[in-house]
Amino acid sequence: MDLTVGTRTDTGPRKMNQDHFGTWPELGLYVVADGMGGHNAGEVASHLAVETIHGFIAESARTADITWPFGIEVARSIEMNRLITAVRLANRRIYDEGTKHAELNGMGTTVVAALVAGDRVILASVGDSRIYRYRDGSLEQLTQDDTWLASVLGAKQAEDADQAHPLRHVLTSVVGTRDDVKPGAREEQLLPGDTFVLCTDGVHGRLDNAALTSVLAGASTPSDRATQLVDEALTRGTSDNATALVITIS
Repeated sequence: MDLTVGTRTDTGPRKMNQDHFGTWPELGLYVVADGMGGHNAGEVASHLAVETIHGFIAESARTADITWPFGIEVARSIEMNRLITAVRLANRRIYDEGTKHAELNGMGTTVVAALVAGDRVILASVGDSRIYRYRDGSLEQLTQDDTWLASVLGAKQAEDADQAHPLRHVLTSVVGTRDDVKPGAREEQLLPGDTFVLCTDGVHGRLDNAALTSVLAGASTPSDRATQLVDEALTRGTSDNATALVITIS
């Protein structure tokens, strides 16, 4: 499988970009995080998350002689265990930093991550950043938002709910605000022609499935797709930082 990647991030109307992303094709690792917290704490949280996830995936790729601080779930593949552990380690690191430094107390971040292993991809998520798959002209959301609205109404009803719902963006799970977190995770088969989109709510909060599909169908390269997704979110008046990471399989 050959992968091509494109990325774009923009501060939008905010004074600071608290989104952060990382791509490591040699490891098959792709991560997007959307930080939150006063002053620069959100920026710190998103950078720590991406850095820590990369660190564990890189270490576990180098050697089998590693410590599994949360144990191994035998019903899941080793690759899924690697990614889940990496996210939980990021949570622990951010939480510890927040408890040690008053100015960082309460900081957190959403995370979506993809780990490619052969013809499979493992996906993990915490918060309301999302991963989509565009296949054969159809778009599918592969992650579920950790929001109050999604937990009460379900993913499809939450998506159809009033955009102005006062609890629409209230998060029920965030990396770094508690001493442990259980990310959502799934494993998918890769097929030639697949496109995966990892994005923050600054993008999907303004682009519904029809708008996302229109961009993905119209742009040819991952770089063009990532750029157009963010530009379209900005055009539609996003109120947040906007980040898109696009992976195409051939």
